[in-house]
Amino acid sequence: MSKQSPQVITFGETMTLFLPTNQQSIERADTLQQRFGGAESNVAIGLARLGVDVGWFSVMGTEPLGRRIVKTIRGEGVDVSRVIYSDKAPTGIMLREQISGKNAVHYMRKGSAASTMTPEQLDAEYIQGAEILHITGITPALSESCKATIFRAIELAKQANVKICFDPNLRLKLWSLEEAREVIFAIAAEADYFLPGWDELTLLYDTEDADEISKRLNELKAISIVKGRGNNNVIYNGGQQTEVPYELVDNVVDTVGAGDAFCAGFLAGVCQGTSIEEAVRMASINGALAVQTHGDWEALPDWEQLQQVLHAKAWIER
Repeated sequence: MSKQSPQVITFGETMTLFLPTNQQSIERADTLQQRFGGAESNVAIGLARLGVDVGWFSVMGTEPLGRRIVKTIRGEGVDVSRVIYSDKAPTGIMLREQISGKNAVHYMRKGSAASTMTPEQLDAEYIQGAEILHITGITPALSESCKATIFRAIELAKQANVKICFDPNLRLKLWSLEEAREVIFAIAAEADYFLPGWDELTLLYDTEDADEISKRLNELKAISIVKGRGNNNVIYNGGQQTEVPYELVDNVVDTVGAGDAFCAGFLAGVCQGTSIEEAVRMASINGALAVQTHGDWEALPDWEQLQQVLHAKAWIER
C-alpha cells in the first residue's frame, strides 16, 4: 500500500531566530525573544493556512530548539512526518536586529543539522506521490550534500511528473554570485514555475536590460512569475507577458517573509486550478497581508482573510 503524500511538498533549513524584544541592537539588548524562520517552512505554513495539504521536512538537531520548531510547524497543520533528527549536528540559529531602520541578520548555521542532508535521506515515494515539489535556492547553497539532495529531489519529481516550483531566494552570504548562477540556472531549467524577484534577475543575468531579461526568461520552459518589476508582478508564459499590479499596502510593518507569503498564495491558487493570473493576484494579496504585522510566518493570512480582500468583502467584527 502506498503512503499518503500531501498535495505540495517542500524541504529546507529552518532556524531558531533570536531578536531583541525592543528595537535595540543585539549587543545592547538584555533580553531576546525566540522565534523561528525558514523560507520553505514559511511557505508550508502559509499553504496550510490557505487550506492546502502540505508537507515539509528537514534534518533538525535533537536539542529543544529543533523539537520546538517541528512541534510548532506540526501545530500549524503541516505534515512533518519525514523530518529527521540528528544528534551529531545542531539546529541552525539566526540573530536579527534593526540597525538604522534596516534589518541586519547574523547566521550561526555552519555545520548545522540541515546542512548534513543527503540524497539517501529522501523518501522517494513521498515526493513522487505529491502534485508539486517546492524548492528554493537556499538549500543547495548550504553544502555539497544539500546541493546533491536538491538535484535528486528534482530527479524523483520528474520521474513521476510532479510539478516543480522554484524560488531562487538568492542569498549571497551563503555563496558567491558565480556559484549561485550555475546552480540556480540549472534548477530554473528544470522548473515548471519559476518565481524570482526582478532585483535577483538583474544580478543573475548581470543586466538591467528588460528586453534581455525577458529573452532569457522566455528561453525557459517554466512559467516565470517575476516579483517587483516596477509596480507590477510580471508573468512570462510561452512568450507572452502579463502584468499583474501590486496589491498596495498603506502600513508596511515587516517585509521579512513577504516573498514566501507570495509563493504560498500562488501555489494555493495553482492547487485550486485557478488561472495563472488569478494565482498571481492571490499571491500579491497574500504578500500584502503578511507585511502588515511582525514575523517571518506569524502574520500569514488564512483562507477567509485572503478571500475577503480578493472579493473586496467588508470586514464584520463581532
